[in-house]
Order: sequence, then C-alpha cells, then structure tokens
Amino acid sequence: MAHRMTRREFAALGGAGLGALALGRPVLGADSKTLRFIVRTDLRVLDPIWTTAYVSRNHGYMIFDTLFALDSQFKPQPQMVGDCSISPDKLKYRFALRPGLKFHDGQPVRGADCVASLRRWMARDALGQALATTLDEMTGGDDAAFTIRLKEPFPLLLEGLAKVSSLVPFIMPEWMAKTDPYQQITDTVGSGPFKFVREQFEPGHKAVYVRNPDYEPRSEPPDWASGGKIVKLDRVEWLVVAEPSTAAAALASGEVDWWENPSPDLARVLATNPDLAVVDTDPLGSMGLLRFNELQPPFDNVKMRQAILAVVDQGEFMTALAGDAKDWKLCASFFTCNTPMANSAGAAALTGKRDFDKAKRLIAEAGYTGEKIVILDAVDLLTNHIHALVTFDLFKKLGLNVELATSDWGTVVTRRVSKKPVGEGGWSVFGTDFEGAEMLNPWLNPPLPANGDKAWFGWPTDNQIEALRKEWLQASDSETRQEIAAKIQERAFETVPYIPTGQYLPKTAYRKNLSGIIIAPALFMWNVEKS
Repeated sequence: MAHRMTRREFAALGGAGLGALALGRPVLGADSKTLRFIVRTDLRVLDPIWTTAYVSRNHGYMIFDTLFALDSQFKPQPQMVGDCSISPDKLKYRFALRPGLKFHDGQPVRGADCVASLRRWMARDALGQALATTLDEMTGGDDAAFTIRLKEPFPLLLEGLAKVSSLVPFIMPEWMAKTDPYQQITDTVGSGPFKFVREQFEPGHKAVYVRNPDYEPRSEPPDWASGGKIVKLDRVEWLVVAEPSTAAAALASGEVDWWENPSPDLARVLATNPDLAVVDTDPLGSMGLLRFNELQPPFDNVKMRQAILAVVDQGEFMTALAGDAKDWKLCASFFTCNTPMANSAGAAALTGKRDFDKAKRLIAEAGYTGEKIVILDAVDLLTNHIHALVTFDLFKKLGLNVELATSDWGTVVTRRVSKKPVGEGGWSVFGTDFEGAEMLNPWLNPPLPANGDKAWFGWPTDNQIEALRKEWLQASDSETRQEIAAKIQERAFETVPYIPTGQYLPKTAYRKNLSGIIIAPALFMWNVEKS
C-alpha cells in the first residue's frame, strides 16, 4: 500500500523539469526572512478547539498562546502566566498573567479572556470535561488575573492547562471564546507570535502568517511548547501541494524550504540529498488506530467491532504506512508503548493468531445483513489514506458491503462530526493517528473516553471505562495508576472503542539552511532561522 517511487519521481528529484512546478519563487534565490512550507493537509478549519486535526492545532500555535506549556520532560511550565499561587488545600488557584500580553487587535489579554477560553476548551476536551466536574467557580475580569476554585482537588489541573495537543487550551479574546464550542470560530485574532494574513488566505492553496511585532517572548530557552517563542522570520507561507513527487522536487530544488510530512519512500530518497535533512518528528512516534462509529449500524454492535479486532494485523497496517521496519513497531497497547502506562492486559485479542473464521462467526452473530459500511478516505493525508485502503481490503475479505468515501482531509474532518446514517452523509469507520505524547494515559488519550455524546468522533458509551478513568485520576501513586490503566485496557479490548494499529516514526524534511527547528509532538515555527 505504501507509495512507490516511479521513474518520473526520480527524474523530478534529480532536477528535471523543476520550472514546471509553478510554486511562484525562483530556485535557491529566496528571501532569508520568508519560509515556504508544504503543509501536511489543507487548512480547512481555523478553530483548534472544534477539531483534533493537526493542521488546525498547528495553526493555533502560530496565532494563539497558552497559559502553561509542556516541556520535553513532560512538565508544565508557565507561558502566558507570570505568577501562580495554590492554596494549601489545593482548591484555589490564582493566576497572574505576565505583563505586556495583548491580542493582535491591540487589546490587552485579561482574566475574562482566559476564563471564557478555558470554559470553551472544557466543553470539548476530555481532561477539561473532568476538570469542569470539580469546578466550583472560575472568575476573572478586566485585570490580568483570574482564579479557579475547585470543589475537590484535581491533580492534573496544570497538566491540563499545558496540554501540548488534542486539544490545546489556547487563549482567545472573550468575544471569540464565547462562541458555542460545537460551532466553529472563523476569526483569527490571537495573542501569539504570528499573525494570520486573512486577505491572503487561499483555501486549498496557501495560508500566510507574518511575525507579530508586539509579541513579548519569555526569557527562557525554547523547549517543546515552553520557553521563549522568538520569531526569526518575517513571513511564513503554508503551501498545499497534493502530489508527493511535486512536493519532493520543490524541496530538492529549493523552491520550498520545508516539507512537513513526506511519505516514507520519498523521505528515503530525499535523505540522499546532501542539502536536505530528514529527521523523525517526535521520539515517541505516532500511534495508529482504526475508529468505529458506534451510533450507527453495523458497528453499534460490539460483536462487529470484535470481529474486526480478530483479523487486524498491525504489521500489515504499519508496513503499508511506514515501510521500513526500523521506522515502526507492533504496539498492542491503548497507551504509548515504552511509557509508564503501557501494558499487555487483554492484548492477546490483537497479538494472537488472526482468525477469519472467528470474525465471520461474530459477524453472523451480530445479525449483519449487508448494511453499507462507509470508510472515510482522505487521499491527501497518508495516515488516513493508508488506513482506509488496508481496511477496505480487509473488509472485502470478510464479505462486508464496504465503500470508500474518497475526498480530502478537510472534507473528512467535517464529515466525521456527522451522527447521521451513512445514507444521509454519515460514516462507519476511519483511520488516523495520534502522537505518542497524546496517548500517555487515560486522560490524555483523545479516543479512549466512552462518555457518549461528549466522546470523540465515534461516540462510544461504556460506564465501566468511565468509572475506571475517574478512579485513575484520583489515584495517588504511579503504581496504582498502572494497575488501573491495565484494567482500562482490558475492558477496551472487550468493548473495542478503537483498534490500535501500531506505533511508527513520521518524518519531516527540510533544507539545511534552516536552523532552530524544534523537534516535538507539534509543529512550532518560532526559533526557526533561515540563512
């Protein structure tokens, strides 16, 4: 299933026909203050709270800022916050913002903006939802401070405010943050290190950001999302280049400076170019998964989900997605492998002999009578596309009535929110991945919550998983949490909210005249310099 190099692609990478790329810049004569970046997918959604799509999250990091930020040791560090005081009983938190913070429209960042932004985030994020249940009150006005009072201690409060991804509690102006959390915001007024140039936004082609001259960075060195966000570029252009060989040729020629997410085959070819660097984007890698819609037939029936679990082969998915075995590994855990909560409880359901006879028996027991199954397939996002193709073949082998709904990632992101039947624009299955830093525990893992309508797309409901997640949150030591994580995983392998498909190392590729790139679980463009 992986992308295979063609003679045409090799010719392009060798320099043939580069002028035909028409990306609008002379080769290797570029302005050192302008960065041209090929983004992984088109930016369709400007609201990083409404979706977990990484392109929207990365857009959020460009224009918004956060109260706290995660460093490379997984510790929350103050970002917008200048001073934090916590009462001895851990029920009252008072935050004072550091001086000089203001939005792109010139208005100061106030406590009221922080309160409204956190309320909107709490409505959509799993950890935020848990925090909301313990909230007594949250107050903040026109001054640069706000207070959170809790009914009971919440051990992960600062970790929640420092979430590095899915979903990041970005701070927005109050008037924007008061938008219904289930409706998309379309405004782009933040207080972050870059400004979005709305009049140059061309969906499907280009998004443009310029340095925010009023941004006051912290004095600490950058470390993942924390520290000083010093912008060393005047302008950043995000370009949509759908054809991988065209993107590779543009990078090789110097028409662009950086390609976010090359396919494995092209990444290996690009790595032979002495002018290019090809590196892993995150040492923890990414966790692939197959997600079911549990509101609609046939995957509202647990036996149908168990049937697919009986035949999924992680090696097949990972070989197609990541290619070389050194870039992926089997990981039959609902938590990032080689981290404290990873375990093998219940994993025999995924690691044992693949059993098509068992799967077909479960399908029959589920009463499946040929209902159409729709797999969401975004051809411009490798992870989703490869998952869709492998899953389609697997379902065909099981005799299921399956259809690929082929589009782009922006369309998939919009369609997967639908709870309607497949005949009315709904869906049955899609594949995706989450970075390892997002899957470390039961409260960071976005697709694990089973709280129905409040859960991530697919909307599983399971009271036992939810009770165990709350028990994990209240546990006082790591050993107890590991035991509870094993119970959660064992139950997840029974109810199958999703199927883990393996752990792999995505790549990024850039020209060596770039420096200061921060390798982390999200895309950060501060500290990047071009010579």
